Amino acid sequence: MSARRSTAATLLTLAVASAALAGCSQKKDDKAAADAVKVNATDTACEVSRTTFPAGHVSIDIANKGSKVTEVYVYAAGDKIVTERENIGPGTRATITAEIKAGTYEVACKPGMVGDGIRQKITVTGDGSAAPTDPRLSAAVDAYRTYAQEQADATIPAVEAFAAAIKAGELDKAKALYAPSRTGWERTEPVAESFGDVDPKTDTREDKLEPGQEWTGWHKLEKSLWADAVIGDAEKKLADQLVADLKDWQKKIPEAEITATSMANGAKELLDEVATNKITGEEDRYSHTDLADFAANVEGAKKAYELLKPVAAEKDADLAKTLDSEFAAIQTLLAKYQQTDGGYTSYDKVTETERKTFSDAVNSLGEPLSKLAAAVVVK
Repeated sequence: MSARRSTAATLLTLAVASAALAGCSQKKDDKAAADAVKVNATDTACEVSRTTFPAGHVSIDIANKGSKVTEVYVYAAGDKIVTERENIGPGTRATITAEIKAGTYEVACKPGMVGDGIRQKITVTGDGSAAPTDPRLSAAVDAYRTYAQEQADATIPAVEAFAAAIKAGELDKAKALYAPSRTGWERTEPVAESFGDVDPKTDTREDKLEPGQEWTGWHKLEKSLWADAVIGDAEKKLADQLVADLKDWQKKIPEAEITATSMANGAKELLDEVATNKITGEEDRYSHTDLADFAANVEGAKKAYELLKPVAAEKDADLAKTLDSEFAAIQTLLAKYQQTDGGYTSYDKVTETERKTFSDAVNSLGEPLSKLAAAVVVK
């Protein structure tokens, strides 16, 4: 997303998912609550209830007690994102279930969702070995990795064609190829954070730049093509860089760290971003190709869910039924705007009432999707 990942506020309830199988549901819930690592985020502090806890499946419980919208991250060395939650409103709570290996990390709360955040060091104990997992989840991760690779492999020729049009100075052709060049990336945004700096290099909007960050990627070119109607040497150079950065993404996929919980959390984060940011039309603000991005985001989130569904449905059949229904509903809604050439209605032609309908549909899907990660790890 960088957008994307501009990916639903931070909430850390770290609960070991391998809690005892014995006992009734209420006892399990009580144990999970007792084991949880709670994060109280305010405008000036990031209070973590425990700074040491065991490696494995973890539930992260966050309460925003400040006056500003906040986000919470767990960072490994080099500010590599392990898990995150954005857009946590004042007075609200959020929960993330994640898989965290042994090591040292930092929890960062970002009041106002800006800057490096207020940080607290934590230690995750254990021998670093992977926790036992359902083999169906391992198969789901492998299948999603294959899916991501297929999307990247299909993206490269599409973005090369987009870049070639720019380098040939063909403005109208470049505009026509812009949205198709983004489809594969948008489908894999649930796990975009697994690919390091590819997201900020390729998919950041101008107003989301970090201090000192050079603006590159699709949206810089989008502004040149639509707002400025200019193709110069700078745009041609940016087009080459976009191709190179996406080829780097293509190469990173085989070794990217993807887990069942990162798939589930990423799908939820992506839908939250759609609901809070993309639905306004801010992502493709010059081209108005937002609906093509929405459709690809939903497809990628649905793929993650469908791969995890065998385990989730076994543990929570009602949740699976609800998710099936909500994914079907939002895809039916999107289909109304699909054109005969496969593209979508320009988003500037979508009324405020229609945008509200989209927002409601995304929120209706996002609520049950927030329970998916817990459904695939809690025993």
